[in-house]
Amino acid sequence: MALNKVYKDLDLRFLPQPGKKDISFSYDEQAVSRSIRNLLLTGYFERPFQPLLGSQIDKLLFEPVSPLTASILQDEIIRTINNYEPRATIVDVAVNVYADQNSYNVSLIFYVGNNTSPTAVNLILKRAR
Repeated sequence: MALNKVYKDLDLRFLPQPGKKDISFSYDEQAVSRSIRNLLLTGYFERPFQPLLGSQIDKLLFEPVSPLTASILQDEIIRTINNYEPRATIVDVAVNVYADQNSYNVSLIFYVGNNTSPTAVNLILKRAR
């Protein structure tokens, strides 16, 4: 008999549960998707006591917008997820270059645990200044 794992994380919007005075949770695909998004958008030395948790994507956004930088971004995304998110199994990572807008569109497809349907996350990466 196979048991389905249920992944549960705090909902970082900190909205109360309906009818209760407790913080709500996010489950399974939503929890892993938010965790991946947080990992990718967190730079090194941003988390206290865990200086190497995160990625160097923020530094790569200040490099020239090119297919070479997109390839390095793709490698960094795969490395970060493989190192810090064991609940996700990556299927595909596509980084599209938008040179006119100085941005990248990242499409990430992965499986969560033993789930048979893939989950997709889309991010638009653009430098702040």
